[in-house]
Amino acid sequence: MQGFSFILAQANSISGTNTAAASDPSAPPETSSIADFFDTGAMGLLLEGGPFMWPILLMALVGLAVIIERWRSLKMLGNDTAELKNSVLMDLTENRIEEALTRCEQATGPVAAILANGLRKYLVLSKLNYDPARLEEKVIKSMESYGAHILAALERHLPMLAIVASVAPMVGFLGTVQGMIVAFSDIVEMDKTGGGNIIQAAAAGIQVALLTTCFGLIVGIPAYMAFNYFSSVINSFVLEVEESAAELMEAVTLQLTLREPPPRKNTDTASP
Repeated sequence: MQGFSFILAQANSISGTNTAAASDPSAPPETSSIADFFDTGAMGLLLEGGPFMWPILLMALVGLAVIIERWRSLKMLGNDTAELKNSVLMDLTENRIEEALTRCEQATGPVAAILANGLRKYLVLSKLNYDPARLEEKVIKSMESYGAHILAALERHLPMLAIVASVAPMVGFLGTVQGMIVAFSDIVEMDKTGGGNIIQAAAAGIQVALLTTCFGLIVGIPAYMAFNYFSSVINSFVLEVEESAAELMEAVTLQLTLREPPPRKNTDTASP
């Protein structure tokens, strides 16, 4: 019984302490943490910068989404295609067109897809007994057309990234100009009324106005760097595709030359 009385007394003392804390008017409100979140850190600067910060935030989200999507899509270009090209050229040298086509279809990456397209076109037209000159022209045109489609797919969303890289700093500058106009208007009003510290008010207004420029550059510079990086990767890929197409056409031309029948000798003898 004494132990139970001790536990009951402790519970009553804890309850009384909680009741006193709840009734204490000096206790901080529950919303203080939420208010601190919106008043400090990046969120506080975002709200303090004015309405032009929201378009910059939207462009930051769009730019980040494009960078992640393009990075995942362009990872396939990092595959080593030298071994594939050597194997395909070896198959073409030994007139194993179907084996070369199967090898390209089983490989991954845009280079393998373009080579497979050219080999497929060559295989179909060769079975139709196309003229060698027309066959070579058709194969080249097919590879160029397919390569243009792949290039368009690789460059997808890059114009949007370029827009973010150029527009975000401009929106930041516009927000700074608008903030400076408001700051100087407040200075004029304070000068008319003769109240307050004009220098302090001007410094505070300029500080807030420069936030949009800062955030605009923070968004625009990474977007510009990512755009240039992706463009360089795509240009390297285009050069690799052109080299692969040239090597493939050399092998195809060699096969067409070997397929041509030798010229017939004139066995007619002159009549006496």
